[in-house]
Amino acid sequence: MKKKIKDIFLYFLIAIPTVYILLLLFLYFYQRNLLYHPNENNYFGDNLKIEVDRIKIKTSDNLDLNAWYYEKDKNKFKTLLFFHGNAGLLENRIYKLNALDKLDLNILIIAWRGFSGNEGKPNEKGLYEDGKSAIDWLLNNGVKEKNIILYGESLGTGIATHLAQKRDFAGVILETPFTSMIDAAKTFYPYVPVNILLKDRYENKSKIVNINSPILIMHGEIDNIVPFHMGKKLFEIANEPKTFYSTKTDNHMMEYDDKLINELDIFIKSLN
Repeated sequence: MKKKIKDIFLYFLIAIPTVYILLLLFLYFYQRNLLYHPNENNYFGDNLKIEVDRIKIKTSDNLDLNAWYYEKDKNKFKTLLFFHGNAGLLENRIYKLNALDKLDLNILIIAWRGFSGNEGKPNEKGLYEDGKSAIDWLLNNGVKEKNIILYGESLGTGIATHLAQKRDFAGVILETPFTSMIDAAKTFYPYVPVNILLKDRYENKSKIVNINSPILIMHGEIDNIVPFHMGKKLFEIANEPKTFYSTKTDNHMMEYDDKLINELDIFIKSLN
């Protein structure tokens, strides 16, 4: 009997570390599949109420990215460059574009590599290149840097924060931002050494201090994906001028209601 108990104990002593190591290997090699979800369709079925030009934006590594461009008056109004989150298609943001049309804005929204029919596979370096290519497209089409507003949604806040460093953009808007992908991953995998395993880190908290453009941070208090305290932390360390908008009822994707649109309108009108 004692030998049997000893054998069982030894079995678990060997099995548990083995399973844990296999789990770590799985997370390491498949982590980008867990992070990026190009085929996940949320908020589908809305009708686009604005007429957009469906364009291609070429990257330095020769990818042609799908993008939509909506121009009211590029000389009179600011241009909002929209960086979407880690899931879904351009079509999933139609409800936001329809709401943003209430404001005096031109809009460019770009789909990341691997998303919305684009070639390539998403990764941190690649998405930075995609975002930079969108900025370059605007500059080459007569939009001045000082008239561009970078808008990051969730994962897109990582690209917006990175590209806004030490630049002269009109403003930066961050919707449900995270302090870093390491911090965000720890909320889902608290027993995994994500600081060692993680490839795509998106270090927003170390980069936001390098942004001198006006910043608006928006975050819902019951966000169950990116904790609310992360948005608050970024706001605390961001440079002035800065504004924080929150609600007690919004989850990860904030409600695009009249109150939020009004907050965006106030921020945009405050920009030089």
